[in-house]
Amino acid sequence: MNPPQPAEEAAAGAEGIREVPVGRRRTGLLAVTAAVTLLADVLSKVVAVAVLEGNPPMKLLGGGLYLVVYRNSGAAFSMATGLTWLLSLIALGVVVAIVRLAPRLRSSPWAFGLGLVLGGALGNLVDRLLRAPGPLRGHVVDFLSLLAPDGSVWPVFNLADSAIVCGGAVLVLLAAIGRDFDGTRGPRGAPKRVPERATE
Repeated sequence: MNPPQPAEEAAAGAEGIREVPVGRRRTGLLAVTAAVTLLADVLSKVVAVAVLEGNPPMKLLGGGLYLVVYRNSGAAFSMATGLTWLLSLIALGVVVAIVRLAPRLRSSPWAFGLGLVLGGALGNLVDRLLRAPGPLRGHVVDFLSLLAPDGSVWPVFNLADSAIVCGGAVLVLLAAIGRDFDGTRGPRGAPKRVPERATE
């Protein structure tokens, strides 16, 4: 005869096996990554405007990088010029989508990638909300130019743009290897659940 089971084990056996997300929530990592990215972007733009605006381009790395301030009313590659209000709304949509996803994050790489995208989106959104010529129409401060001082080789950009590109690359890689935002793995990014015995 089998020995009597404790009440907790009996309840677990009655409930059976259920599927639960893997790991702990990663909202803290997301928030810290976004905050650091936003702070670095804002501070770098303040310094760039104070030191570089109105002065000749500053040549670094033997001409591999130039520091020069441009005010951008559109997106990269001069797209959507004059549609700053639309870009502001898109950025707001990205921020809302990431914040809504945050409670379900259980993957550190996903939290890091989304944190970079969130911080970058907020960085450029701050410019569009607070800089001239007015709210939702503010021009973004760009100050990094590769190989040429006028953006003729590669569009002038800022730290927020870099964070968005790097974060996006991380997310694409995670999707390609089948790593889902809740910490599970599956073919072509399809989420899977790992069966665990209920303990609650």
